[in-house]
Amino acid sequence: MPIRVGVQVQPQHADFEGMRAAWREADEAGAETIFTWDHFYPLYGEPDGKHFEALTTLASMAEVTERADIGALVICNSYRNAELLADAHRTIDHISGGRAILGIGAGWFQRDYDEYGYEFGEARDRLRALREDLPRIEARLAKLNPPPLRDIPILIGGSGEKVTLKLVAKHAHMWHGFGDAETFTKKNEILLAHCADVGRNPSEIERTWGIHGNVLEHVDELVAAGVQHVIVGIGGDGTGYDLGPLRELIAWRDRVNAA
Repeated sequence: MPIRVGVQVQPQHADFEGMRAAWREADEAGAETIFTWDHFYPLYGEPDGKHFEALTTLASMAEVTERADIGALVICNSYRNAELLADAHRTIDHISGGRAILGIGAGWFQRDYDEYGYEFGEARDRLRALREDLPRIEARLAKLNPPPLRDIPILIGGSGEKVTLKLVAKHAHMWHGFGDAETFTKKNEILLAHCADVGRNPSEIERTWGIHGNVLEHVDELVAAGVQHVIVGIGGDGTGYDLGPLRELIAWRDRVNAA
């Protein structure tokens, strides 16, 4: 399988037009995927800096790009009703011409919860809610009229060994995590065991992995370990984004896939 690369254009510390320009640039450069994230405040830098909401951002991204699949790394399950989340992604899929990914996770950033009035609770509560909502999302996607233009891939973010990776085995078409090659190998072995337990073919799940900093420092080790899709996160620099790291990654991908 050819290696794929993507970018998370983080919706913080930038103007909206700066994000639009970055999406277009990434799309034209050859990224296979373009992602946002689902928070209400920046995760680093000035904590009250510029920031934008995810679903409306995705709708705009769908309109101005042409090639790349688009989604969030990842939507927080706590912030929206499961049926609404499915319907919104169906609509985004139509806006994009069939390129939507439904990325989802249990949520973790307490400030979002506190400031917007959601119950933060315990991690086990948020994971229980995700476990209950994934079948609702799948059922709603199957009922919508018109349906999505394709079977929307479900991406689950997280590496919790007992619950999250079991949910990946049951529901996901893509699994996303972070860490070094040793971390990936350990978590992937646990995912393989969960797949065996639920009777899922593990080859049906694409392994995607987030990287930061020097994008080429460890990427060969990750791919050798089994990562299939490498995604670099890039934050805003005041008004826009420097996509130099993505271009390095695309050039690396082209060399690896041509070998």
